[in-house]
Amino acid sequence: MQDRCPRVPAIGLGCVATGVALALLGTLSATPLQAESRATLNLYGATGMIDMPSAEMQSDGILSVSSSHFGPVSRTTLSFQITPRLSASFRFLGVRDWNKVLCCAGVNQFDTYYDRSFDLRYQIVTEGRYRPALTLGLQDFVGTGVIAGEYLVATKHVTPDVKLSAGLGWGRLGSFQSIGSPFGDRPALEVGSGGNFNFDQWFRGPAAPFAGLEWQITDTWTAKAEYSSDAYREEAGRRGSFDRRSPVNFGIEHQRSDALRLGAYFMHGSEIGVAAHLSLNPKRRPSGGIITSAPDPVKPRPPRGTDPDAWSATSLAQPETQTALRTQLARRLATDGVQVESLRLDGTTAHVGIRNTGIDAEAQAVGRTARALTHVAPASIDRFVIKPLVNGMAVSQVVLRRADIEALEFDTLAGPKLLARAQILPAPAGGAGGYRDRAAYPRLSWSLAPASLIRVFDQTSPFKIGVGPELSGRYDIAPGLVLSGSVAKYLISNLDDRPPLPGRGRLHPVRSAAYFYDRDGDPALNTLMLTAYGKLSPELYGRLSLGYLERMYGGVSAELLWLPTDRRWAIGAEVSQVAQRAPDQRFGFSLPAYMFENDACTPDLATGACGARDSYRVLTGHISGYYKFENGFHAQLDLGRYLAGDVGATLSLRREFDNGWKVGAFVTKTNVSAEDFGSGSFDKGITLEIPIASVLGRQSKSMRYATIRPFGRDGGRRLEVEGRLYEQLRGYRRDGLTEQWGRFWK
Repeated sequence: MQDRCPRVPAIGLGCVATGVALALLGTLSATPLQAESRATLNLYGATGMIDMPSAEMQSDGILSVSSSHFGPVSRTTLSFQITPRLSASFRFLGVRDWNKVLCCAGVNQFDTYYDRSFDLRYQIVTEGRYRPALTLGLQDFVGTGVIAGEYLVATKHVTPDVKLSAGLGWGRLGSFQSIGSPFGDRPALEVGSGGNFNFDQWFRGPAAPFAGLEWQITDTWTAKAEYSSDAYREEAGRRGSFDRRSPVNFGIEHQRSDALRLGAYFMHGSEIGVAAHLSLNPKRRPSGGIITSAPDPVKPRPPRGTDPDAWSATSLAQPETQTALRTQLARRLATDGVQVESLRLDGTTAHVGIRNTGIDAEAQAVGRTARALTHVAPASIDRFVIKPLVNGMAVSQVVLRRADIEALEFDTLAGPKLLARAQILPAPAGGAGGYRDRAAYPRLSWSLAPASLIRVFDQTSPFKIGVGPELSGRYDIAPGLVLSGSVAKYLISNLDDRPPLPGRGRLHPVRSAAYFYDRDGDPALNTLMLTAYGKLSPELYGRLSLGYLERMYGGVSAELLWLPTDRRWAIGAEVSQVAQRAPDQRFGFSLPAYMFENDACTPDLATGACGARDSYRVLTGHISGYYKFENGFHAQLDLGRYLAGDVGATLSLRREFDNGWKVGAFVTKTNVSAEDFGSGSFDKGITLEIPIASVLGRQSKSMRYATIRPFGRDGGRRLEVEGRLYEQLRGYRRDGLTEQWGRFWK
């Protein structure tokens, strides 16, 4: 059964925390240390020395999580090496003792200041025999600019174990001992609602040099020293939160494994610092290879002359014969998590419809089916047509010659040779066809498992969590007709710790009210809906969902998707009429007055109070374009109307790895002004998807999702309905099957 872990609609990591934790544990235990001169991370969580950046890059695809602390300053950073030369970071900063000096001055009346920031780094030149690596960086380049700075830095190995870095910084990286303003004055930052790009500040104002040295003493120990160009004018100067006595920092770091690096530092002549860096390589499975049952060996057919009866096709037209063969095939594939929906023997061809419920690679499910057919199908069957089904819909059909399977099983190039001879064709709209298993429908499946809801980085607390059991179920009434739902109960929770709610503009609280749903939805009916799927033509698919579609909205949602089997693009359209659910997430739709206490309301004439409101209703929908690049990058553009009634577009870019990990980012811009949107100015964030199979090392189609947003606002927010078509179907078209074809023989 598909995992029902939600895509959390507000700030948070959702139940991906479980997947991340398991991935880290698997990596720490399974990956041996490899001696190499590695690029290290600084206390900002970006590639660098101690507090200063370097010009090196992490290995392609590396995903790192860093936590660092010195004095009153704490930083938590998620960084991703997008390409070999481009990396990005999202950071949460906390500075304690913010009012140590300015207490009672009437500004910034809070003890700890929290801020979020984004970084980008691009390596202009890689290191050569004589030339250093050269990198250009933007730190906190969008938003309030509290730690904003730009830099140009060079790094060169002077020996295999010693490397030097030197650079020039602007912004806060040019605040100590500047050498002037080579590109003109730096204009004052107009913060407004935050979230805007600070183009006019980049590389403007005073510039200052910085430098540092790293010495890899052994395979596991590294010493660092640097001269910092950051004066910490706000924290150490104006705020007096710590005493900065020196621009020189020292540190020692220990590489405990390929995944974990620990460091201790003496900072600015007065403070002790510590840091921990966890690095995951999505190109590797943290737990190693996937543990599966051994596949059936291919069973060659006997020569026609030695066993004429095996080649006889006289009884194949009988329904009872085909039913018996379907039963035998289903029994062989059951342990693999592959269900046989139908089987039809037509002349010399076997047509098989399968549903893959347990294997994380579609091509492997096709391969297991082909192997099993060599045991079940009579010798007269010379061709296999295998149609993988998703909710009763077949995206493609894989046509294989039985003789090729028999001849190539032990060939060292069996994968590419068989792919060259196979045909991957569009499947007709009529479904699988053939003799169906009448006992397959209706079918009930359910699970009771731990679930978690995590909120991070709000203005009062960096981490909130609710943990408890979730009961989920799925009732397949007929092929393509599904009744599904889930109920959750938090046993441990601090989600009722209220964050400061945003001031209401003209937007209805379509997502910013998530706090009330976290607090009051315990227990919560997350979803309860009836969904019908259908294939309308060989390349056109449809979905119709009705019910409680997600934790905050119920109604009806319809979708069409044009998905050509042999192309890299697809076009979809979705329209939904929904109403906002009550925060207790039972069956009601009335919204209580406390959701609008920061908003103007029309008071009751008798009591003068604001009472419950009728449910908020909205028609929302989008036209979506999808494109898959050859280098593992996927782009999606959505144009349409969002939940708050605003109109605009969302651009998403995601990188996918062979083991199923997906890391991406998105940005949404609508006709909502920055003032009406609130802090952050427009919606943007980072997405992370982790397949459970890569973490646990066993077959599973379950995923863990995370969406990390700087702020959970109301502009540019979409309905989070489950079962959207593109992600369900795209793995079965030609490019999806081809990329995974190496697992056909597994």
